[in-house]
Amino acid sequence: MSHRVTLIPGDGVGPEITQATRRVIEATGVAIEWEEALAGAEVFKTGDTSGVPQATVDSIARTGVALKGPLTTPVGFGEKSANVTLRKLFETYANLRPARQIPGVPTRYDGEGIDFIVVRENIEDLYAGVEYMESRDAAVALKIISRRGSEKIIRYAFELARREGRKKVTCATKSNILKLSEGLFQRVFEEMAPEYPEIEPQHLIIDNVAHQLVKDPAQFDVIVTTNLAGDIISDLASGLVGGLGFAASGNFGDEVAIFEAVHGSAPKYAGKNVINPTALILSSVLMLRYLGEAQAAQTVEDAVFVTLEEGKAVTLDVARQAGNVEQATSTSGFADSIIENLGRAPSVRYPTKSDGAPSTPLEPRPRWAARPAIVDTTQLVGVDIYAEHDADATATGRALEAVAGPDFKLQFVSARGTLVYPAANSNIDTVGWWRCRFVAAEEGAIVTDAGILGLIERVGAVMPWVHIQKLRLFEGEEGFTRAQGQ
Repeated sequence: MSHRVTLIPGDGVGPEITQATRRVIEATGVAIEWEEALAGAEVFKTGDTSGVPQATVDSIARTGVALKGPLTTPVGFGEKSANVTLRKLFETYANLRPARQIPGVPTRYDGEGIDFIVVRENIEDLYAGVEYMESRDAAVALKIISRRGSEKIIRYAFELARREGRKKVTCATKSNILKLSEGLFQRVFEEMAPEYPEIEPQHLIIDNVAHQLVKDPAQFDVIVTTNLAGDIISDLASGLVGGLGFAASGNFGDEVAIFEAVHGSAPKYAGKNVINPTALILSSVLMLRYLGEAQAAQTVEDAVFVTLEEGKAVTLDVARQAGNVEQATSTSGFADSIIENLGRAPSVRYPTKSDGAPSTPLEPRPRWAARPAIVDTTQLVGVDIYAEHDADATATGRALEAVAGPDFKLQFVSARGTLVYPAANSNIDTVGWWRCRFVAAEEGAIVTDAGILGLIERVGAVMPWVHIQKLRLFEGEEGFTRAQGQ
């Protein structure tokens, strides 16, 4: 059977490691029709601000599978990440990062039985990339956690554990601080866990997960978490088993899967033929399993492990750790050694908690059932108006009280989440960006959109407002947070 795969060489060292990976795959005899496509830095240079041209989008839509080299993402400036754009365009909502000990790769945890998978939500959270400069000195990013997004990734994690025979799923959140956003993720996890009675559910705060990963990583089986946290701890996980040079990754949606090395494009090494291609080759193992080529996948994995175990061919990163830089093998030479070892198996196979493979296709997930956005139990009780103003907290609060009008009262003003008016906090630095909370002047009075619009106009007459947020109750529960100190 022939497979069609979109191949994105990527930036920096990307073309070298994708070429090495392609050679290894082709040496197995698996028939793949490659469609080469562009994304990343070279695309940005053409003026395409997405970093992903339509031709690439069309190719992935045709093939349903992409193998991708690393793409350069400017840090702190420039266009959005082309990596993130690709994930969002095809709703590859599940990012999987396996972490297990690899023969021939020395770590601090040799023999402890590390074998877990980080399942990272891949579409929303802060990676939605919705940011604003709301004043000269205050930048804001929206952290978006939805019930739908949470249900999809959490079900994916449980179904993965069930399919592989794994025994525990750990949900990692920061719900002790972010009680509504990360709290929603935790609540969905707790709602869904009873559907999988054979799997132990566990919730841990994300900083404790990081602590436990360093202290005793073998305790984990499947970790499901939000986008930013998943990005961080999956890199931590790779450090436990040898580093980013050995970290495989797959992005899975309902119809498309994108496989990639998670390390960067390392532009200073571009064209030097020295980079370790193992991460992308192991990602291609996930791809082969996804394509139903389980035997070829095992053959490639075994050949990689034999090559690493014997240590006759080591790339620069491994040679540098061993203090034998002069013995380093080139990228292409390392691929040659893997090809020579196809058909061989490593002498040591570390125990695994899985009786399957992390990239085997899961059963179609149940579709999310839409719920009405507005129900009879939803109640509008006020509005937060964010304003830019150079006066101090007391002057700002008094100016707002003067324009509240007959239908509203100013409940408080906060600076960066901390109450500063009416109970002024003299210890907090203010930055001229204020959250001004207005509620109904009379308890139980109805707040209307028309009333809010009039209030906004009055506030705007005394200071620039930059953002508004309605305050609503859902089934009687506050759908908003209070200020620190309120």
